[in-house]
Amino acid sequence: MAFSDYKTIAQVQEEYNIKYLEEYFIEIADLKPSNFFVKEFEFSEQNMDIFTSESSRCENIIYPILREVYKSFTDKYTLWSHKSITYNAKLNGTPDYLFSTKSELGKTVLGLPIVIVVEAKKNDFSEGWGQCLAELIAVQKLNKAEKLPVYGIVTDGELWQFGKLVSDEFTKSKLRITIPDLDKIFGTISFLLSSKREVELSRFG
Repeated sequence: MAFSDYKTIAQVQEEYNIKYLEEYFIEIADLKPSNFFVKEFEFSEQNMDIFTSESSRCENIIYPILREVYKSFTDKYTLWSHKSITYNAKLNGTPDYLFSTKSELGKTVLGLPIVIVVEAKKNDFSEGWGQCLAELIAVQKLNKAEKLPVYGIVTDGELWQFGKLVSDEFTKSKLRITIPDLDKIFGTISFLLSSKREVELSRFG
């Protein structure tokens, strides 16, 4: 069994005894895309069919946004694309993107704790969240710190949704952001990687 075998949040809840909540927990940080990024993004949007497939959405929308936000956090985190992770025979697979703590061994080694998992799905958020929650459980177990929040993002490039897992409680944010609100997307991802995270990570150590 792999992450992709989980199709709904309820399926994961029942197997791992996870409680489900919905609330607002995100405070949008003050991080905005550069003018250069906005112009490049608008160029792609105007001249290319960036929504034609899941791969196109990843290459032209999702990864460029994650990479641009990541530029402000390179001293503490590493951004991974399609990095396989394994906890056991059931909890294993390849999330689309991960943010992890920088490893002292360098950029080739996945550092712990992992703090954000990003799952890209073309118009199937139910399956996306089932898979993402399974990934968050694996990450929580790899981190060996159940009280340390791990965050999930599920997006089709157009709509962005957010959640977090702490101990046995999964909270899905009521905040939903669409791609015209680039500032809010940047600010939300920045919040998940913000100074508050530094305090939490210091406790992990």
